[in-house]
Amino acid sequence: MRRIQAGNALAAFGLGFTVPYLYVYVAQVRDLGASTAGAVLAVFAMAALVALPFTGRVIDRRGPLPVLVGAAVLAAMGAASMGLSTSVPAVVLSAALLGAGTAVMQPALATMIVWTSDSSTRTRAFAMQFFLQNLGLGIGGLIGGHIVDESRPGSFTLLFGIEAAMFLVLAGIAMSVRLPRSLALQEARPANAEAKAKGGLRALLGHRAMVQLCVLGFVLFFACYGQFESGLAAYGTEAAGIQPATLGTALAANTLVIVLAQFVVLKFVERRRRSRVIAGVGLIWAVAWIAAGYAGLGHGSQAMATAAFVSAYGLFGLGEAMLSPTVAPLVADLAPESMVGQYNSAFALVKQLALAVGPAVGGPMGAALHGPYIVTFVLFSLGITMLALRLGKRLTPVQDRPSIVSRSRVVAQHKPAEQIEAVA
Repeated sequence: MRRIQAGNALAAFGLGFTVPYLYVYVAQVRDLGASTAGAVLAVFAMAALVALPFTGRVIDRRGPLPVLVGAAVLAAMGAASMGLSTSVPAVVLSAALLGAGTAVMQPALATMIVWTSDSSTRTRAFAMQFFLQNLGLGIGGLIGGHIVDESRPGSFTLLFGIEAAMFLVLAGIAMSVRLPRSLALQEARPANAEAKAKGGLRALLGHRAMVQLCVLGFVLFFACYGQFESGLAAYGTEAAGIQPATLGTALAANTLVIVLAQFVVLKFVERRRRSRVIAGVGLIWAVAWIAAGYAGLGHGSQAMATAAFVSAYGLFGLGEAMLSPTVAPLVADLAPESMVGQYNSAFALVKQLALAVGPAVGGPMGAALHGPYIVTFVLFSLGITMLALRLGKRLTPVQDRPSIVSRSRVVAQHKPAEQIEAVA
């Protein structure tokens, strides 16, 4: 687990070096224009949407380790080639490799965490993953910002080279991991795992709790992550008069709250019902959107508007810290052992769809329809609360509150609820 988490942090560190500067690199440094830069970002997202539907089945058949290593090597190739690309076809191909590789890493890493944890340790494991990801992204972005120089393309080549090296380090660390093959894990795996994997999509769509969780996940990512750098940023600059530099401060505040609050929040949420925790996140985010709305009203001073806007990003960070030890472990506990990869990939695909749709919807609204934009996302946040409470009715006691048992693999085996209660 320590090796997996270390590799995950280094990969996030490498991504933090380049992701904030990808648009500037393509449009200005390589002088390929804004339209090409937009196409590169679109290809980056579309490559993930193409790769993820096939990832889960491969993970369940071959295991997460070779998938993670292959994805890391693919991402390293994309990063290295991006740093050397000077033409439109080259940057588009590099973006496709980088987008597909980084997307496939997510369910592979999540499945490895599931394989190296149980219900008593999984909540903390996913909280640690989220903490290290944000820490790595933040530090990478901070250091990268001091290296880049728009007048020197070589500085960007260095950045992409460092990113490629971090992915290769992740692959090397992953290859040194020996995943557990405990008797309990083997017994939990159905004998006809391959046959069940073939009908994986049908089985997943027939699992109502998982379908509800995917719908909830889409709304979560659409209403938060899908707005940070698009709709909410546009609203802040257009309606609230926020300076571009203040957007960086707001994002820094978001990361700072996550880093400082993650393990304090963990103690609060790990013994409470997951559905109630997610419902609470919806209420917190509704307050965050109201704070952002206040910033754009124009009735207070600019300082008050800035404080309210930065506070909104901080409240989003608090909600994210509550979600990280809650949602990802719930996906794992809903999945049969033979389909952990497919469940993780399906949820990653939902996240990617939300991140693609969110900016397309929120960007124009945030820039032009200020009042309707805030009202819409306050309602989306309250919708999160309602969806979470509905989901809670479909979860078994152990799935909703894993702390009631010290160790539970029965969730993954889908035993009837009455048997789970008897074990508890």
